[in-house]
Amino acid sequence: MVAGFFGKKPPGVPPAAAGQKAGAGSSADRLARTDLSTIDFSGADISRALADCADMVEVQELSSGIGAAFEEVAVLYANGSAREAEALLDAVLADEKQAAGEGLWMMLLDLYRLTGQRERFESRVLDYATRFERSPPPWVDLSSARQSARKSDVAPLVNLSGALSGQAAPQFKQMEMVGLKTARIRIDLKRLRSVDDTGCALLSQLLRTFASERVKVKLLNCGQLISMLSGQIRPGVREGRDTWLLMLELLQHNGEQERFEDLAVDYAVTFEESPPSWNPEMMAEPEAEEVVPESAPVADTISLEGELTSANNDSIRKLAAFAADRQTVQVDCSHLRRLDFVSAGTLFNILATLRGQGKLVSLVNVNAMVAALLRVMGVEQVAQVLLRS
Repeated sequence: MVAGFFGKKPPGVPPAAAGQKAGAGSSADRLARTDLSTIDFSGADISRALADCADMVEVQELSSGIGAAFEEVAVLYANGSAREAEALLDAVLADEKQAAGEGLWMMLLDLYRLTGQRERFESRVLDYATRFERSPPPWVDLSSARQSARKSDVAPLVNLSGALSGQAAPQFKQMEMVGLKTARIRIDLKRLRSVDDTGCALLSQLLRTFASERVKVKLLNCGQLISMLSGQIRPGVREGRDTWLLMLELLQHNGEQERFEDLAVDYAVTFEESPPSWNPEMMAEPEAEEVVPESAPVADTISLEGELTSANNDSIRKLAAFAADRQTVQVDCSHLRRLDFVSAGTLFNILATLRGQGKLVSLVNVNAMVAALLRVMGVEQVAQVLLRS
């Protein structure tokens, strides 16, 4: 993805010029990019940090003119100067003498998405599609206002894991408080490993409480729990009544009406009482369960979000602790809008340390503007960087 993102070197440009920065010394005088890890980015003097590493950054596969512009755009946006970055990108892309590659176009389109400029985005995607003969990225509003609204629209998520038994009563009490406070809740059942009748009674009671209080409930990944319960239900044996009732409720949430009707008949015969009736309003749109191939390593995920600066980058520092007992780490950057230069340096230091420990870290769903700064900083040498679509 890196080579395609940053374009190809125009014909006639010697290799030395492709990586050389305007105003920098000879390649023999410059330090390797990995020496960035020796710089202290924790201080407040950003200008000094920029000066210290000015000769260490390198942009490959670009002419010196475009390379300098690419680097300047990345730093401008990192410093919070989105308008200046946009103006420079416009100027470079408008210059027919410059062989601007797809990477600069992606930066401009993502900058429009990050600043909520839909009209400008739509006015340029046709040029992008015509130039590169491929479908452009779709419009997604990544502006801070939209991101805040989207985050507030998401119902709280609670994960049930391990054994579902009477010992989970305190957890269910907390879930009830969360649901009643927010009037909506998502409950993920994928990590449950065992269940008994008392645990079924707790979950059934919680769902009844939410129904009476009109709390919107979405049960995620019901399939595994349904399979466990079906193995514990024995028609004709008057045991585990709460297990039966929870099974009937889960089938309704999962939209399995035919299976619900068959089980309801068995319930009536077994317990000699009327079963719950099918309620179409309980049926939720089935949630697709994630399927991970057995041969593929499962990456633990941590997120970076918002705009991270030298004064607000605790989430970056937590990455080291998060990765301490993991060999594979996936960093979700889908809600990361901007990194300033100091935070990018801090991130590089941490990733370089983790790489030295033999850990594999992937930064996924990175927007093109942040990816450009990471490229300038050499982060791709110590972690995998994958752009968002």
